[in-house]
Amino acid sequence: MGLTALSEEEKRALRDQIERLREEHRDLDAAIEALTLSGPADRLQVQRLKKRKLWLRDRVSRLEDELIPDIIA
Repeated sequence: MGLTALSEEEKRALRDQIERLREEHRDLDAAIEALTLSGPADRLQVQRLKKRKLWLRDRVSRLEDELIPDIIA
């Protein structure tokens, strides 16, 4: 978000967004497991779900970085 500090409202919005993304990530875990356990899984579908999971993980990481202020050593 640049050099300016985040307001409490912005921090709250980021935390809410992070929680929604984490929930979607958990849901994808369950979907992938269900597809895999239900027999011959559609490999393309599983690949797409896994790719989405990776994107979500990276997005959560970037948002968390925005919440943590830079510490000047």
